[in-house]
Amino acid sequence: MEAAQLFDLAGRVALVTGASAGLGARFARVLAANGAAVVLVARRAGRLAAVKAEIDTAGGRAMAVEADVLDRSAMMRAFDRAEEAFGPVTVLVNNAGVAHGTRALDVSEAEWRRVLATNVDAVFYWAQEAARRMLAAEARGAIVNIASIAGFGVSKGIIAYATAKAAVVQLTRALALELAFKGVRVNAIAPGWFSTDINREFLDSEAGEKLKRAIPVGRFGANGDLDGVLLLLASDAGRFITGETIVADGGQLVALRE
Repeated sequence: MEAAQLFDLAGRVALVTGASAGLGARFARVLAANGAAVVLVARRAGRLAAVKAEIDTAGGRAMAVEADVLDRSAMMRAFDRAEEAFGPVTVLVNNAGVAHGTRALDVSEAEWRRVLATNVDAVFYWAQEAARRMLAAEARGAIVNIASIAGFGVSKGIIAYATAKAAVVQLTRALALELAFKGVRVNAIAPGWFSTDINREFLDSEAGEKLKRAIPVGRFGANGDLDGVLLLLASDAGRFITGETIVADGGQLVALRE
């Protein structure tokens, strides 16, 4: 089979959370460019509209749904609107997340709950609802959770974030085990350092430059570096892969283990 056929997403309906900027916006564009109808979900309506316009201009199909991933009723509306416009969601990209930069002894209960609720609770609830609807529609599907290398190795000041991302790795395995025989694959991507709205200031600092020098490939992640792994896990190219977390970090974890 030719690569273009193997990674083709024509006929798929993909929902991407946190799709208004950064990696989420890129994921949405890539899925649309490869044939999927894409549902963009995030809180920032203006930015969502801009991403939708880009996809439309490029000849893709997309719709924008303003929603906070922590709002369960908004979640249900997002899936309902997706089904009304395109049909059942068959690809979910659980990308929405938040970070923090507080040392362990200074993390407040509110900050801890904010990070864990967004990065773990919402990931589970959106995956759960996506799987329920895939099964109800008797459709084979793929769920792609966005973890992080922080789920495998930690640094100071990210205790809540690292804990949450480690939980996403285990959550991915547990969901995959229960859903595999029903035709729903669940995998995760664990990116290394990519410059986004939530970390750009740090990566541009002197500390960021020091961090870059510790990455074997000598740079942070660039636009397009996750396209291949996303398409692998979302398409039939990865039809025998489930329960896996694929690390894409330029060799950073390998260097840490040396």
